[in-house]
Amino acid sequence: MLETKLNTNLDTNLLKLIAITSMLVDHVGGALYPDAVWMRCVGRLAFPIFCYCMTVGLLYTHDIRRYLLRLGLFALISQPFYVLAFHPHDFWAQFTNWNIFFTLFLSLLAMYGFQSHRWWLFALALFALCWWNFDYSGNGVILMLIFYLCRRSPKWMGILYTLFYLPILFSTVDPLDPMALSVGGFLLNAQIFALLALPLLLIPMQVPIKLPKWFFYAFYPAHLAAIAALQFLI
Repeated sequence: MLETKLNTNLDTNLLKLIAITSMLVDHVGGALYPDAVWMRCVGRLAFPIFCYCMTVGLLYTHDIRRYLLRLGLFALISQPFYVLAFHPHDFWAQFTNWNIFFTLFLSLLAMYGFQSHRWWLFALALFALCWWNFDYSGNGVILMLIFYLCRRSPKWMGILYTLFYLPILFSTVDPLDPMALSVGGFLLNAQIFALLALPLLLIPMQVPIKLPKWFFYAFYPAHLAAIAALQFLI
């Protein structure tokens, strides 16, 4: 698969561990400590890392349909726990506030359409992401396009990734926004901390960590169920 080989970090086990740790801190903060903005800042690493790992999966998986099936299955399993974790008092009204696995599923589906020149599939998945209530909207597709198109050029991957997030630095921030962070009298959107994920993606690493593939899928609904249980107890 030389034509699709990535010249960046291929240690996705380490990246996924960083991503789920970041996500856990973010979700505990969002659900239980909404005033702890630093926890939301830590959580900004998760989404771009997940998108990068999915791009690696797209390039190297032996069966993209099984990959999509796993994502879709765990998205469905996770949905009730996601709503209970973040909207325990408004379950049915928030049930179509789709969890991030649905966003990742549709982003990967769009990229599969792009890779295989099934443009109708790419357009349909991107339209669904932008039209309905999916977290991060079409940003996952944009990030995956950057990672895919720059797979042999780390320099351009870094430049385009930075340009994608840089406008956040100059955007107007509502002081009442839970993602607003005050730094030296200036308000920043916590999303800007996603830039800290870039070195992890670009620098090749090799750490002897090997976890079962299903661990990363099962962790998502399991940690949401734990947060939902804490919400109930509190």
